[in-house]
Amino acid sequence: MKIFAVGWNYLAHNKEMNRALLPKEPVLFLKPDTAILKDGKPFFYPPFSERIEYETELVVRISRLGKNVAPRFAHRYYDAVTVGIDFTARDLQSRLRAEGGPWEISKGFDGSAVVGDFVPVSELERGVQDLQFSLHIDDKVAQQGHTADMIFPIDEIIAYISRFYTLRMGDLLFTGTPCGVGPVAIDNHLQGFLGDRKLLDFHVR
Repeated sequence: MKIFAVGWNYLAHNKEMNRALLPKEPVLFLKPDTAILKDGKPFFYPPFSERIEYETELVVRISRLGKNVAPRFAHRYYDAVTVGIDFTARDLQSRLRAEGGPWEISKGFDGSAVVGDFVPVSELERGVQDLQFSLHIDDKVAQQGHTADMIFPIDEIIAYISRFYTLRMGDLLFTGTPCGVGPVAIDNHLQGFLGDRKLLDFHVR
């Protein structure tokens, strides 16, 4: 299983992170399968970072084998969505970027790709580009977004990815985070919602 993730896919998040130039193509990175955290299991704060930040995202599940998929057919290649968290060791990422080196370990460490319960696309009242999602921390809204605000829509992202990587059943796509990212702390209780439907529920330990 591959975990694809898209960076800088919301205008407001680009501004939040002081990015002057918007991406002309989807910005991709990958996480290893050991990054997956699911079934409400706790996230254990890693000892190598002093600032772990949440990035709430809509996650898409790939449902069939594909290569060089045309955008107009991309909707055939996924069958379910959920709310997920792309955890980032921000202090580690900043240092690695300043040194001009790769920063994958700040994004791909164990437990850094949290996923909730999946909802079949067929059960969605609206299309995947008309979904509201949010993160609550200790029962307070910490981040919220709407898929209509994506710079690159889901079908376009899938078509782009398939130019370089073969899509396989079970692969996951983290589609980018809106503005409002921030730190987590030990004992925080995180809950992710798709509309009013809670799909994600876990604690930081």
